Amino acid sequence: MTTQDFYLEEVRNRQDLLAFIRFPWKIYKGNPYWVPPLIKDHLSKFSPDHPFSRHAEMFLLLAKKKGQILGRIAGIIDRHYLEFQEESTGFFGFFESIEDHEVARALLSRVCDWLRGRGMTKVIGPMNPSTNDECGLLIDGFDISPCLMMPYNPPYYAALFETLGLKKVMDLYAYWLDANFLPADRLMRISQRLQKREPQLKIRSLDLRHFDKELRIIKDIYNNAWSKNWGFVPMTEEELDSLAKTLKPLVIPELVSIATWGEEPVAFCVSLRDYNQVLKHLNGRLGLLGLLKFLYYSRKIRTLRVMLLGVKQAFQKRGAEVLLYLEAFRQGVKNGCPQAECSWILENNLLMQRGLEGIGGKRYKTYRIYGMPL
Repeated sequence: MTTQDFYLEEVRNRQDLLAFIRFPWKIYKGNPYWVPPLIKDHLSKFSPDHPFSRHAEMFLLLAKKKGQILGRIAGIIDRHYLEFQEESTGFFGFFESIEDHEVARALLSRVCDWLRGRGMTKVIGPMNPSTNDECGLLIDGFDISPCLMMPYNPPYYAALFETLGLKKVMDLYAYWLDANFLPADRLMRISQRLQKREPQLKIRSLDLRHFDKELRIIKDIYNNAWSKNWGFVPMTEEELDSLAKTLKPLVIPELVSIATWGEEPVAFCVSLRDYNQVLKHLNGRLGLLGLLKFLYYSRKIRTLRVMLLGVKQAFQKRGAEVLLYLEAFRQGVKNGCPQAECSWILENNLLMQRGLEGIGGKRYKTYRIYGMPL
């Protein structure tokens, strides 16, 4: 294939957007590990009414040949990222492509031109569309399906990116815990030792009766705990409300924990059952049949995803993160999930890595953020 064989076309209407969203079904046809996203959720993500759209803009692009889609990409500018990180960096995301360097090059080049024309001096990604959502390119662990709200891609994407001049910026790790290989008595001793060392540190479950209040506590801790982390962007009230609305029906109160120091909330951990094991059977749709499948396959979930954990900066290195991981794992086993993925953890976040490794966690997947100057 040569560059003359295809053309690029911007997404301009709902029909184009549906084609953009449905394209991955072509890339992953026959792949037993890919989990189809819910089409309705993806449509919402690109809606001008979505909370992210209120402080960001996206440029959606398709590569086509004779009307057939060969690839897609999004250019993204997040004004909150620009303000908080104080750097003129744009994102690329939602990348999917056939295994063809020319198609990938044309897509990325057009996005870079778009970003450059808006004053950006650097591009990083993939972000779908930010670090508060799915992000990173899977570079190992391709023979395992992704957990809830984690990305998946073919192995050849890394070679495409590197051929285009993109370089590693940051790696994100996923850790695996399995009750069958973790001695319960040792975990109990770790918990007792930490609580003896820090008697003011207590763990409680989420109170669903006061969900909005609990949500604000989690948001405040999250924005304090993560503010110095690479790539961090504070979540707005609207973004938090939107995420909570999506996840609330899936929440089991015992799987969401808040740590207090005396009366002060200082840390939290949010875990969900891995509903990707259900979504795998829905093929992107949740009608009446999909709902019946959802109810049926939900009973078969045996894995937890520990998806958010934050400790206020003043209370880090006092054992809260380990106690929260232990509580999440204990409650996961109690709720029929003896296995758990803890993701994602920045490669430079040694505190979290050591905490997980100290209770038997094994690093088993890596996601890479790439970038280059414009």
